[in-house]
Amino acid sequence: MQNRLKEIIESMIFISLEPLTLEKMKSVLTDFDEKEIEQAIMELLNTFTTNERGIHIIQAAGGYFFSTKPEHDSWIKRLLKVERKNRLSSAALETLSAIAYHQPTTLAEISAFRGVDSTHTLKTLLQKRLVKIVGRKKSPGNPLIYRTSEKFLTYFGLNSIKDLPSPEELSKILEEESVPEEDSPPQ
Repeated sequence: MQNRLKEIIESMIFISLEPLTLEKMKSVLTDFDEKEIEQAIMELLNTFTTNERGIHIIQAAGGYFFSTKPEHDSWIKRLLKVERKNRLSSAALETLSAIAYHQPTTLAEISAFRGVDSTHTLKTLLQKRLVKIVGRKKSPGNPLIYRTSEKFLTYFGLNSIKDLPSPEELSKILEEESVPEEDSPPQ
C-alpha cells in the first residue's frame, strides 16, 4: 500500500501546476492516514536523491515540485533554445488548421480560407515537416496538394486526424469562451 501511495503522490506532484503542499495532498488523500502520507513523501524524496535520475523533487514555496538537477543545466538550456525556435506562430497555427480541416488542399485554397497569402507560412510548415506534399490537383496549373503529416499528429498529441475537434465542438468551445463571467467587471 505504501508503494501505491508513493506513486500517487509522485503523480500528484508531477501534474500540479504549482508547488503541491502537504495540506493539499492530505485533503486529496483522505483514504490514507496523515502519518502514512508524510512517510511516503519522505521515502519518495529519498528515492529521488539516491537514484540516478535527471530530475528530483524540491521542497520550496510551501510545497513540493519536480525540477531538473543543476548538473544538467547546460543541456536543458540548449534544449529550451531549440524548443523556442520550434514554437509555431499564430499564422502557422492558422495555416495548419486550414490544412487539417480541409485536407487534401492546395495553396490557393489555404490562402482563400485564411484571407492572406500563405506561401511563406506553408514553406515553414514544410520545413518543420508538419505538412507534406501528396500530389498534384488535376486542375489548371496542376497545383500541389498538401496534407498534415505524422509529425503533425505527434506535435499535437493526436492518434489520428479524426481526433481533432469537430467544427460543431469548436463552435461550442468558442461560444463558451465568449460568454462573459458573472463576476468579471464590464469592459
